[in-house]
Amino acid sequence: MSLLAEETTTTAAEALEVADVAVFPVGSTEQHGPALALGMDHLAAEAFARTATDRDGCVVLPTLPVGVSAHHRQFDGTLYVEPETFEQYVTETLSSLADHGVRKAVVVNGHGGNTDALTRAARRLRDDRIAFAPPWNWWESVEDLAADLFDEAGGHADAMESSLLWYLHEDLVRPEALEAAEAGASEGWGKSVGGAPVGFDTVDFSDSGAVGRPTLADPEKGKQLFEAASERLAALLEWLEARPLEDCWPAPHR
Repeated sequence: MSLLAEETTTTAAEALEVADVAVFPVGSTEQHGPALALGMDHLAAEAFARTATDRDGCVVLPTLPVGVSAHHRQFDGTLYVEPETFEQYVTETLSSLADHGVRKAVVVNGHGGNTDALTRAARRLRDDRIAFAPPWNWWESVEDLAADLFDEAGGHADAMESSLLWYLHEDLVRPEALEAAEAGASEGWGKSVGGAPVGFDTVDFSDSGAVGRPTLADPEKGKQLFEAASERLAALLEWLEARPLEDCWPAPHR
């Protein structure tokens, strides 16, 4: 329905009065190998969130561009905050929105490292009956499609992410660097020895910062991913709009 940051305080009052659900895009500013822009994650989250402006009763919040990315810190340009800082920021932002009467939200997430903090924030807000704000990871909504489109385990700056950014922001992808990204990439996320995880930072298992097969990227496949994930987000928003707030709170003790 509207982008909150583009409203005035007067028009915001009108927009918030009729809003049933808020959409809060969050992501990161972190390395995505030599071929993709640092803003990949928050740009993707913002693009998905903006699809909600076509919906009556939705208000889109400003994008949170820095997230939980310390595991990428050895690569130039990566910004990060502590998980507790990120969790608190999201919690307080949505609490402030609840003060204006909007107490249902979808947190559109573009970065896997944010997931645990977002889950904790959502639980706190729900337990305190402040807001109901489930996190939505775009890549999880299209896992089956990605498996059909790409022959990779993937995980970061891979064919899936490269394809999506190529479709959304062609000028922020360096196609000539995709081979270098793949040459220094690992096949899958992480590293283990004897069943124990020993790769705590991306640099421990990826020389280029990429994980997967970015040379398989294709902007047309990125379009398919974007359209399919946008449909999944629309379905979630429709469900949440129709759900009474009282049904969103924790069940009582038996």
